[in-house]
Amino acid sequence: MGKTTGFMEHERELPTRRPVTERVNDWFEIYQDFPEAKLRVQGARCMDCGVPFCHTGCPVNNIIPDWNDLVYRGRWKDAVRQLHATNNFPEFTGRICPAPCEAACVLGINQPPVTIKQIEKSIVERGFKEGWIRPEAPRYRTGKKVAVVGSGPAGLAAAQQLCRAGHAVTVYEKADRIGGLLRYGIPQFKLEKHIVDRRLAQMEAEGVRFVTNAHVGNTTPVEDLQLVKVSVVSESYITQTNRQQKDVGLYHVPTRRDDFAIWYSLTLFSDKIFPRNLSFSWSIPSRTINSFRL
Repeated sequence: MGKTTGFMEHERELPTRRPVTERVNDWFEIYQDFPEAKLRVQGARCMDCGVPFCHTGCPVNNIIPDWNDLVYRGRWKDAVRQLHATNNFPEFTGRICPAPCEAACVLGINQPPVTIKQIEKSIVERGFKEGWIRPEAPRYRTGKKVAVVGSGPAGLAAAQQLCRAGHAVTVYEKADRIGGLLRYGIPQFKLEKHIVDRRLAQMEAEGVRFVTNAHVGNTTPVEDLQLVKVSVVSESYITQTNRQQKDVGLYHVPTRRDDFAIWYSLTLFSDKIFPRNLSFSWSIPSRTINSFRL
């Protein structure tokens, strides 16, 4: 992957920060743009590892060497497609993820690791700039309804995947704006909120419905969710005491009935909680989307 001798020829390089005299006057991101030529050089540093530990170091198992190689070769559109194959929101992780992939990088054994996080961010931003990232509405609808409680990154990812599988998805958020941790837990200089709004606009165009000021179990009765077939509960929502969860009917999670189920969205794609060969009591055409089978 990358240039065979690239890691011996090039040093690790990151974007420079905006001048302090400029940064103290606003809350915008602190790093300047990174030139494409330098990005391709950084992609060239990715070695042809026998065992690329960055795969397992990444919590979402991004296929990192592949899109590093695509960036090095200038195949940006292919890199965008490869990146989204495992990650719904690389524009978020490319900014706020602590980059355990870089800690796992084989090159990091005796040299500075590959600049994986910066390359990831640059790929997705190039995709938006070129218009390659567009709404991906399903070709057909299953007629099934899904409720996602909580609009943090886990809930949003679950909502997008389920919507693209053809289900009618509604996201319930107790705050006044969608985003959860992305909106209210991360400062502007780390993640400007127009970045979040840009992705939400894509999801709305795909058919996801957002409901704000909807505190499930309080302003929104749990019985309303029992009218749908599956209810996906975001981990960002399960932050209340066990008694509060029990009071709103969310204490025993996951729970299953023929017509109603509750799942943690963070573990929705885990084989332990939601195995890929799970058969629902109602029939759904089997489709594989980003390694998630319905």
